[in-house]
Amino acid sequence: GAAGDVNSNVLVARSTGDAQLDKAVWQWLSWDKNQKTKEQIESLLQNGKLTELRQRLCCRLTFGTAGLRSAMGAGFCYINDLTVIQSTQGIYKYLERNFSDFKQRGFVVGYDTRGQVTSNCSSKKLAKLTTAVLLAKDVLVYFFSTYVPTPFVPYAVQQLGAVAGVMITASHNRKEDNGYKVYWENGAQITSPHDKEIIKCIEECVEPWDGSWNENLVDTSPLRQDPLKKICDSYMEDLTKICYHRELNVQTSLKFVHTSFHGVGHDYVQLAFKAFGFQPPIPVPEQKDPDPDFSTVKCPNPEEGESVLELSLRLAEKENARVVVATDPDADRLAVAELQENGCWKVFTGNELAALFGWWMFSCWKENCSQDADIRNVYMLATTVSSKILRAIALKEGFHFEETLPGFKWIGSRVKNLLDNGKEVLFAFEESIGFMCGTSVLDKDGVSAAVVIAEMATYLQGQSLTLAQKLVDIYETYGYHISKTSYFLCYDPPTIKRIFERLRNFSGPQSYPKCCGVYNILHVRDITTGYDSSQLNKQSVLPMSKSSQMITFSFQNGCVATLRTSGTEPKVKYYAEMCALPGLSDRSVLEEELQKLIEALIENFLEPDKNGLTWRSA
Repeated sequence: GAAGDVNSNVLVARSTGDAQLDKAVWQWLSWDKNQKTKEQIESLLQNGKLTELRQRLCCRLTFGTAGLRSAMGAGFCYINDLTVIQSTQGIYKYLERNFSDFKQRGFVVGYDTRGQVTSNCSSKKLAKLTTAVLLAKDVLVYFFSTYVPTPFVPYAVQQLGAVAGVMITASHNRKEDNGYKVYWENGAQITSPHDKEIIKCIEECVEPWDGSWNENLVDTSPLRQDPLKKICDSYMEDLTKICYHRELNVQTSLKFVHTSFHGVGHDYVQLAFKAFGFQPPIPVPEQKDPDPDFSTVKCPNPEEGESVLELSLRLAEKENARVVVATDPDADRLAVAELQENGCWKVFTGNELAALFGWWMFSCWKENCSQDADIRNVYMLATTVSSKILRAIALKEGFHFEETLPGFKWIGSRVKNLLDNGKEVLFAFEESIGFMCGTSVLDKDGVSAAVVIAEMATYLQGQSLTLAQKLVDIYETYGYHISKTSYFLCYDPPTIKRIFERLRNFSGPQSYPKCCGVYNILHVRDITTGYDSSQLNKQSVLPMSKSSQMITFSFQNGCVATLRTSGTEPKVKYYAEMCALPGLSDRSVLEEELQKLIEALIENFLEPDKNGLTWRSA
């Protein structure tokens, strides 16, 4: 019987000759009730694959920039039934300590459409197990009866007064991945110290409790509620707060194409367009329904640009639609393309879209604010690796601009703090096409961003302008901001560490580079160590973040460049931007200067050949 199996495995396991590994194997085989993942570990054991067993069983998941994220499959550092149960038990323990009314106020659980047959693992199943752990402990759980956009979870947490929520998603990552994104009672993703404390709690109760595997509780427990209709209706209603030109939307001749990238977006973007008075956007039929294999794109990330937008651009040409909006698989990010006079498509970068959104949200505020509104009460935010265009608009118009660390969790928490202090926040963004228009959701939201872009394009058409023309206009007014972001793949963590340590000890111990090729460096800020040469006390104003690598260089020619590791993927990313003052802009000169500086940065600081880095496929 089952007990016999476990015992025979224990005997085999003892012969691995590694006590830590023996224990981990024994734990896995006695705790995991998912046959597929259990068999993955058994088969590695039988085939003597000790290195892979160690890699799968001797480390744990940790919170990155977007919660827990990893490949689906067997092992304590992968996303699977057991690790999701463990994580939820830890969260239960942490919330029970922090909130006396936790069980009454409840917890929100949402999920996307990811899955992996070989591990019998899907976002919905992981969401059911998350719910089961909590229901078995008599917690009220708001479990969505179908897949939802990620922003629905933080929105629901605030609307329903829940103490926290989880979204099972890996957003735009490759199809092998999944993740577990945690939101706090304020509707923002958790930041430190919560994440560290939750990890401690998870480690205190790794063995599944009685009832934790009972996913049928979702269908039988009276403590389970379905918030879908209430939240969807309320979300669409709140959306109209940022609709300023309904009468134009109702009668526009503009046509829009929307692709949901095989994810959750289709139904919700249709409803959002309806809420704004638009005709529904034309969906890309091959990509409109959920498909965990993302079979029509090489990767499900709309940031990759034209190569992954192929189907939507062809459909738009056929249908005579000038604007394409693409939501990523969990609909929290937005890509936009527009057909230009010359017949080519322009795919906007996140930074370019932010310039448009920033201009738009401010103009709409200005036109609709009350007589006694104080512009000094108005804020916009961006992460520090994003374009400084909002800073330029803020300086000229008189509102406030603030920066945060990379990751929307920092923006969400800061925005909540500003709102609690009576401030008004119009817009926030990160360059990786994450936008927050208004403050109904304290996280990035591709559904609201899609419909705001549609209204903007409609309004501009009335002025005989395209989005691209308006963008130039914004740059002419506030100064050109030309930026470029890209990345190298690196699957070897020690190499990444070596690259950054070399920069910290460049011409001797604890000395950063003074120049990069021919470009002189004015200041260096190192978020990993908390150092900033531009501050009198040499301390960074942004909080130190030891767990990830990130160094920013400010150059004499006005360029700012950042090198950092990704919090969700095996990438070394670089970000560089040239900012010019209004009127001092010959765009081609700026672009050329930026390009040369980036080449110097790569050659001198990243050394891809020497370090075996893989260039992003062009």
